Amino acid sequence: MNCSALLSVILMLVQLWPCSPSVQNHSAQNTDQSFTAVQRVKRGWVWEPLFATEEQTPTVPVYVGQLKSDLDKQDGNLKYILTGEGAGSIFIIDENNGEIYVTQKLDREKKPFYTLRAQAINRSTQLPVEPESEFIIKVRDVNDHEPQFLDGPYVATVPEMSPEGTSVTQVTATDGDDPSYGNSARLLYSLIQGQPYFSVEPKTGVIRMASQMDRETKDQYLVIIQAKDMVGQAGAFSTTATVTINLSDINDNPPKFQQRLYYMSVSEEAPVGTTVGKVFAEDSDIGENAAMNYFIEGNSSDVFDIITNNETQEGIILLKKRVDYESKRRYSIRAKVVNRYIDDRFLKEGPFEDKTIVKINVEDADEPPVFTLENYVMEIAEGAMSGSLVGVVTARDPDNDDCPVRYSIVHGMHLKRLFSINEHNGTIITTKPLDREIASWHNVTVTATETRNPEKISEANVYIQVLDVNDHAPEFAKYYETFVCENAVSGQLIQSISAVDQDDSAEGHHFYFSLAQEATNNSRFTVKDNQDNTAGIFTAKGGFRRQEQFSFYLPILILDNGTPPLTSTNTLTITVCDCDTEVNTFYCRYGAFMYAMGLSTEALVAVLACILILLVFFLAIVAIRQQRKKSPFSEKMEEFRENIVRYDDEGGGEEDTEAFDISALRTRTVVRTHKPRKKVTTEIHSLYRQSLQVGPDSAIFRQFISEKLEEANTDPSAPPYDSLQTYAFEGTGSLAGSLSSLGSNVSDADQSYDYLTDWGPHFKQLAGMYACHRSVED
Repeated sequence: MNCSALLSVILMLVQLWPCSPSVQNHSAQNTDQSFTAVQRVKRGWVWEPLFATEEQTPTVPVYVGQLKSDLDKQDGNLKYILTGEGAGSIFIIDENNGEIYVTQKLDREKKPFYTLRAQAINRSTQLPVEPESEFIIKVRDVNDHEPQFLDGPYVATVPEMSPEGTSVTQVTATDGDDPSYGNSARLLYSLIQGQPYFSVEPKTGVIRMASQMDRETKDQYLVIIQAKDMVGQAGAFSTTATVTINLSDINDNPPKFQQRLYYMSVSEEAPVGTTVGKVFAEDSDIGENAAMNYFIEGNSSDVFDIITNNETQEGIILLKKRVDYESKRRYSIRAKVVNRYIDDRFLKEGPFEDKTIVKINVEDADEPPVFTLENYVMEIAEGAMSGSLVGVVTARDPDNDDCPVRYSIVHGMHLKRLFSINEHNGTIITTKPLDREIASWHNVTVTATETRNPEKISEANVYIQVLDVNDHAPEFAKYYETFVCENAVSGQLIQSISAVDQDDSAEGHHFYFSLAQEATNNSRFTVKDNQDNTAGIFTAKGGFRRQEQFSFYLPILILDNGTPPLTSTNTLTITVCDCDTEVNTFYCRYGAFMYAMGLSTEALVAVLACILILLVFFLAIVAIRQQRKKSPFSEKMEEFRENIVRYDDEGGGEEDTEAFDISALRTRTVVRTHKPRKKVTTEIHSLYRQSLQVGPDSAIFRQFISEKLEEANTDPSAPPYDSLQTYAFEGTGSLAGSLSSLGSNVSDADQSYDYLTDWGPHFKQLAGMYACHRSVED
């Protein structure tokens, strides 16, 4: 027994000792002797480590081990007691000799050990001779669990052509047995399927490449790994896992054309961009490793082009330039294909490209005429006479040079009015003189048509430039409004002028200004040429009087530098203004206007005052007429309306409301059945007159009310139930009688309202209103 166990037993004995009956019967003087006796006795448990094997199904108890106290004299005086986990059920003890037995099947994976307590007591005194001691029975493991691959099945990927020993993946199995005891949980991995391409490390389960493999030969392998416990010894359990290994592609194969020679054809009429044919190169790789680009080598790349279809990896040969059967009938081109992405590791195996020959035949077609030039540029001087030669266009039939061609001009009618073309030789002439200032360029479209096949037509553009001729004289750049003050001094600048010319000058325009010959001697103004296409007008003398001469007309001669030079005489109007020396343009314009009208400032003010007076007088007349158009009775009618609204007297009193049951008009639960509405216009008059002689209890009165109520309930276009209904009956208690005009065949003008004066003072206003209204109508 170890020291710690012995120390714990001693401490327990010290604590239990006062509770012993023998100690209670001793006197106090013997206490020291008893304590000395406890310290003097050597006690301790004696047992070996205890183990019980799992998975045994005992028919009789199976011996586990023996507990023994060093105080046991083998005389049967001691009794062993077992407590703790499974004591009495799973484990039993022989109370005479301390032997422990297991009676049930144990499972280490469920419970790996049991903690129990043992005690030895004296059979005579039933007192413990040994303190209770705790011990453990371990369940000894047996190989009762198979290994398991918890993550299977496995899938791994490794690049093709990987070198031998390359790690692919690792598989791991678990075993539920005790790894610390025996070999039950010690696993050994082996390869069941997958040789000779793969290998597995026996202890780690790492799968490695055993040889180089080509994906193009086989791209997927199924490997079976076995895990066996007990280090593969006899009687061991085993399990297997499946590993699917995919080989990923690398660019280790060059592209190869399917054919060494391709034959294609194209018509000479085919436009640029026409697909001539397709070539295809195969590549055993996949994905981007199979991507390729096509090229054309040699001079044929000027006529043909090749592009790559990225979806189908085909090379599409396109027409880059029009071909001509008569010029060249056959082409031979060399096409090349190259991998787009190249792996440098495999360059030593050869270039990743391939070449092929493509022969293309040009097919003859009936082509339209061909002009010698696509665009013609011609010139003609403006003003040339009708019929002047502009130029000549030429076209020929490429299929037959002897086939005649017919020419014509297309597009706008205005071009046909300006130019014409000889349909046989293509000569273009003018049909009328041209003016460059109207149009300096003319774009003409000329067509050439085969005479034997009119459907074959070709076109050419002819650009005709109209050359300038100096046929326009210069003139003032704008209209000049020139004023000179009466007090202007000699040599004062009063105006700066410039000129423009519609003609086009190659060297730039240059104008010369001077006074006309007829105004040189007696003119009061001079012209100074500034040599920059401008000139200044100066006064030659001072002192001008508007009363003597209101305006001056100065003829100015302008000369251009054209060939031949042209001149023009432009007249500048100079108006004398009533000012000192500086010209106020607004004031001068006003003075010129008044002078032209022959009015002074005072006269103009008088005219404006008269116009204002007439306008005020006209507005006054309009206001008076509007006032007269108002009705003289408007105020009285407004007063009458107000009195009628405030009228408080009632008619026949309660007899009006008691004439019929008013609740029938207020109910919402009336069942409405559609009945066509009667036209009672002819009945109202007779019923009204009868109502004047009958009371509310009359059968006629009740019939009228019932019919009206039924119509109001059944008519979908009638107002809702709570609207006002007008009836032609009045209460019999009213002194005024009926005021209703329903059914009356006479107008207000035919009736006499004199009886209103007999109704008393309450109807005085009403009687006055009708009497006044009747007098107005008369």
